[in-house]
Amino acid sequence: MPDFGIINRPLITEKGNLLQSEGKYVFIVSGRANKHQVKEAVEGLFNVSVLEVNMINVKGKAKRMGPRKVSAPDRKKAIVTLKPGDKIEIFEGV
Repeated sequence: MPDFGIINRPLITEKGNLLQSEGKYVFIVSGRANKHQVKEAVEGLFNVSVLEVNMINVKGKAKRMGPRKVSAPDRKKAIVTLKPGDKIEIFEGV
């Protein structure tokens, strides 16, 4: 049974759409998640075989609002490489 708290949402960007042609999908994941947890969650949720998981910590962008400095929250991205022939259907046609 996959843990639904690991994967927050898919990340839909131009670069992510280009990676889909290579069998790679991008997700925003929990800050405490590790590669093994992401692999198990994707395999359990989408019934696919995961070959590789790459993790990226993205620092929140700093901005100014008047005299205050604020920043967007930090996040963690996972780029998941699937076995050739596997697809995640929610990304198709986006």
